[in-house]
Amino acid sequence: MDTGLDDFPPVTSLLTRFNDALNNRDLPTMRSLLTPDTIFENTYPPPDGERFSGLAAVAAYWEQFFRDSTSSYIEIERLLTTPTYGVQQWTYRWTGLEGSSGHIRGIDLFLIRDGLIAAKYSYVKG
Repeated sequence: MDTGLDDFPPVTSLLTRFNDALNNRDLPTMRSLLTPDTIFENTYPPPDGERFSGLAAVAAYWEQFFRDSTSSYIEIERLLTTPTYGVQQWTYRWTGLEGSSGHIRGIDLFLIRDGLIAAKYSYVKG
């Protein structure tokens, strides 16, 4: 993983733990890294994506996300962090329930508050 020029180790560690939990489909760990009022803006549907507000709504989204594919993996290509923000460039690969596979590339903008993820805004190419 290329961390570029900017790196704030506590936020880098937080986002690495979140991505590892996502790849391991570990919802309890993911939840523990989010603020109670967390926000997630999905990449779908275009053009603006769907917005989920609050820990319960965001966790419900991820739970459904895991049910909708047999495998998923996010590869972080670049991660830049500051005390209050994180930006990561990624490739996401999946296999659907019917066996088809695919990938997309994009970025996430994270807002960090009190050592937790307060918001995750996701964007894709295309």
